[in-house]
Amino acid sequence: MGVKPRTDRPVAVIGAGVLGRRIGCVFIAAGYHVHIRDPSPVALRDAEEYIDKHKVEFSLMPRIQKMREEDNEGDPGDPKGQTSISQVDLESYTSAPYGNCKTFTELEPAISNAWLIVEAVPEILQLKIDTLAGLDKYAPADCYIGSNSSSIKSNLMLVKVSDKRKCKIFNIHFTMPPAIRTVELMTCGKTDPEIFPYLETVLGECGMLPVTARRESTGFIFNRIWAAVKREITQILYEGVSDPGQIDLLWEHMFKNGPLPCQLMDQVGLDTVAFIEENYIQERGLPSAAIDWLRREYLDQGRLGKKSGKGGLYPPLSKSSSAEAHPAHPHSAAKDIYLLDVGLGGNARDVSQVHSNGKIIRLNLATQKLTPVVVGQNLPDGIDVALETQRIFWTNMGRSTATCDGSVWSADLDGGDVMCVVPVGQVHTPKQISVIESRKQIYFCDREGLGVHRCDFDGSNHVVLVQRRAEPGMSLLEQMTLWCVGVAIDAERGLLYWTQKGPCKAGRGQIFCAGLDIPAGETAENRTDIRCLWSHLPEPIDIEIDSDTRTLYWTDRGEHPFGCTLNRAHVGGEEIDFEKVILARHFHEPIGLKLDKANNIVYVADLGGSLYSVSLEDGLKTELVRNDVCYTGLTLV
Repeated sequence: MGVKPRTDRPVAVIGAGVLGRRIGCVFIAAGYHVHIRDPSPVALRDAEEYIDKHKVEFSLMPRIQKMREEDNEGDPGDPKGQTSISQVDLESYTSAPYGNCKTFTELEPAISNAWLIVEAVPEILQLKIDTLAGLDKYAPADCYIGSNSSSIKSNLMLVKVSDKRKCKIFNIHFTMPPAIRTVELMTCGKTDPEIFPYLETVLGECGMLPVTARRESTGFIFNRIWAAVKREITQILYEGVSDPGQIDLLWEHMFKNGPLPCQLMDQVGLDTVAFIEENYIQERGLPSAAIDWLRREYLDQGRLGKKSGKGGLYPPLSKSSSAEAHPAHPHSAAKDIYLLDVGLGGNARDVSQVHSNGKIIRLNLATQKLTPVVVGQNLPDGIDVALETQRIFWTNMGRSTATCDGSVWSADLDGGDVMCVVPVGQVHTPKQISVIESRKQIYFCDREGLGVHRCDFDGSNHVVLVQRRAEPGMSLLEQMTLWCVGVAIDAERGLLYWTQKGPCKAGRGQIFCAGLDIPAGETAENRTDIRCLWSHLPEPIDIEIDSDTRTLYWTDRGEHPFGCTLNRAHVGGEEIDFEKVILARHFHEPIGLKLDKANNIVYVADLGGSLYSVSLEDGLKTELVRNDVCYTGLTLV
């Protein structure tokens, strides 16, 4: 369930500057109507041009769905019980068009019917006091009013605001979307606390990453962290200890490629952190209150970090997992994920163009930024990466399932040097693809072609390893039981695994195993080493093998509750040991999956437009991304 964009009343943005126009674009890209007020016609014109040019980019921001008990309760601040912000299923609104933008030089008409106002005027206290006075005078009684100030407490702006209005006023600080998606919320000291969880949900649906401060503070959470960093960097430069290049090099590799700050403190040990800070306190005469608190709340209770059973800043890990195998936050587990947008989602605004709407999108999990890498693809379905050669390989299903017009492609990690590996006419409907770097080979299934293929990275040595045959007179439903979709390779043992999905949600899916090479004297059609591992599955799709543990993972897009699941099974023992386990379920037509063994996670993408991380330990499912697209394959870099 999610929050439906409110279109009966606008969001008003006061100020059309660099941040004001970005704030407006955030809401417009998510389907909200926006009024922008600025006394300068030039600034308003520039804001309109910016929004028109960038709203598509803003619409790519991953929409984060916050699951809360309140999700069915609607707008907590709506005294009239209006239904325009009621909770509805995602499918009922994600295909909605962009909101519209209207500009105003006068304040009253811009805000007279607004349900949310974001003040983004220059950081001058008296100007903000006067602005909030005008907002109090002309805004509806039930309107929420937020100040985008990054350094001035909203309570300092309330000098001319009526007492009855103060419960609706707060700070709401946007950083710099879409590059930086964080937005911080903070009370004025009198703000109705029910406002914040509701706005967190709205902002998450708009593609932002909302965080609410637990109490009023001079400076938001990150502002205070950044202020301390700036002070210490300046001190290092003043003392001649280092130079800017060395400082930035260390920062990049410690925090961009390494653990996040609180994770790093837990890893080092909070007792060590306290000892180090004590040296600074003694040498520089710094305040000791924070370290005294750390000792009292953590060290004295045995909460020293990852080395202690009681945990530290983060809760303790379960006994069956290790610190290295269980990240504290799924967003920090991997660097980049390449996702396939097959092109059939609501973002294909011209349905006639769906066959050229497919994209390869790179997601940076740390920043949540989505970047198109390759566009204009014809129904892309499977993707994998060769890290040694720094190239991605993907399949395009083609325009029609009735014709042999699929293809396989390759490009560098930034989408350049695009090469056709298997041209149209050599494969019917290619699906999942698996790269085996040790052999410089790619394997892929051909659905309507009823087979499993292999070729070298450049497309040479193209062979069909498995070829199913439709008998004369076989019905389409029977032919579907022969459709090969997912493929996984155990190169060490020379084994090939693949799925045959069967008719849609019919419970006739199968998973097979055979050798990587066709037995001598046999063909792809009559090879005798094929084993059926499971039959009567709802609708198995993509698969992946953990060769070390000989565990097979696969997605199934069949009917609930056994379909729309992530499954696993051990394939290293006798046939009686092949017990299937549902690791996670209730996806929306899951397709792609990829193991991240180093972090004990498997990622799953579905046609509902979501990307999930699933813990391999307990099956905990976390939604990382949700967009108005249809995701198929994915891979990690």
